[in-house]
Amino acid sequence: MLFNSLNFAIFLPVVFVLYWFIANKNLKLQNLLLLVSSYFFYAFWDWRFLFLLVFSTLLDYFTGLKMSQTQNQTTKKTWFWISIIVNLGFLGVFKYYNFFAASFATAISNFGLYVNPWTLKVILPVGISFYTFHGLSYVIDIYKDRIKAEKNFIDYSVFVSFFPLLVAGPIERATHLLPQIKKKRVFNSDKAIDGIYQIIWGLFKKIVIADSCAQYANEIFANYESMNSISLFLGAFYFSFQIYGDFSGYSDIALGTAKLFGIDLLRNFNFPYFSRDIAEFWRRWHISLSSWFRDYLYIPLGGSQGGKFTKIRNTFLIFIVSGFWHGANWTFIIWGALNALYFLPLLLTNTNRNNIEIVAKGKLFPSLRELFSMSTTFFLVLISWVFFRADTITIALKYLQNLFRFNFKNGLEYLSIDRYSVELVLLLLFFLFFEWISREKEHPFFGKWIYFKLVIILISIITLGVYSNITDFIYFQF
Repeated sequence: MLFNSLNFAIFLPVVFVLYWFIANKNLKLQNLLLLVSSYFFYAFWDWRFLFLLVFSTLLDYFTGLKMSQTQNQTTKKTWFWISIIVNLGFLGVFKYYNFFAASFATAISNFGLYVNPWTLKVILPVGISFYTFHGLSYVIDIYKDRIKAEKNFIDYSVFVSFFPLLVAGPIERATHLLPQIKKKRVFNSDKAIDGIYQIIWGLFKKIVIADSCAQYANEIFANYESMNSISLFLGAFYFSFQIYGDFSGYSDIALGTAKLFGIDLLRNFNFPYFSRDIAEFWRRWHISLSSWFRDYLYIPLGGSQGGKFTKIRNTFLIFIVSGFWHGANWTFIIWGALNALYFLPLLLTNTNRNNIEIVAKGKLFPSLRELFSMSTTFFLVLISWVFFRADTITIALKYLQNLFRFNFKNGLEYLSIDRYSVELVLLLLFFLFFEWISREKEHPFFGKWIYFKLVIILISIITLGVYSNITDFIYFQF
């Protein structure tokens, strides 16, 4: 079920009414309703994979109990590794088996050996990377004695399966979400209204920004060989806003929806395109995943402690694994490695934490130096998105090669292809303006002009939104 669909527009109010008007006096009933609603939400996509979600939930729930109940470290470690291996095993089979099989066949063909690898003809279960990481963090935290195992199966299942975050995050932690699930929730009108505002802003990002940019980006990447440098640059530019509007829009809708039920989820985006260096960008982009890898992989490996070799190894490992998490394609691995190259000079010169606060905090405009830093960082990110978007490494390299030929013949040749023509550039400038004025908040609906801004955004959604072809959120495929 898509957030930007009529089905969800019916589903959400029904659950909201049942939650606050029927089950409002009984916490257990509220949590049961959330669980049933979440399973219905997931099954609406493909009911067969609901069994995989339930199995993963049961595995980690009982693993947590077994680890908490034993004093024997060997037994505890055994249960821990059972959970890790089974969870990663399922993820590996569904998401990565075909990639490894094809890569192996390609590798041995270089030695004159040719095989037809056996591949799985199965679709990737939506959200498997996200709910698997929910369970893994829970099991790891119990193993490290950071938390106690949750004894209430319903409460734990809601933690894993809460429908706003189930299919594309944020990737939650038991230390943050479980206490909220177990605590009695009282309706807060201010929080609910704020949630509605955030949902509206997320829909604007998805329907107006992301889906409009997608039409151009898809055309340009599909015909990159015949496009000039201006068009190729704008193709990467539009994809940069497509993926940002798509994924941060989903996160806004998820956070806003959770607020309607009295629950606060982890913030996943914090205006990343206003970053002044790559380190700051990764503190502001897909925050829940970046912090997950930091806490459960980077720091255990030694983090930035130790010698230069250790720092370089850990940096490349964390970015490459992050890239591979996104998809079973060498393009994602190169995308991760490229970001590691961007990040490494900052780490080695101890300047990776120079920009912690939001840019131009408390000011109307950035300084020229800040503007230059933001532009440079955005350009580096834009180049890396070419690998993320391209189907193969070869296509990505040819795309960039054509881009840097500085061929300006025919000018803005592609702009007659679709809906907005030059107006799309103006729309993105309008979007950036709204982002800039709200960069110290979560969304632009605050202050004296709140209703004026709300009307503008609602009119934009109605008049400029893409409705002819409702598309999945990009991160559903991960």
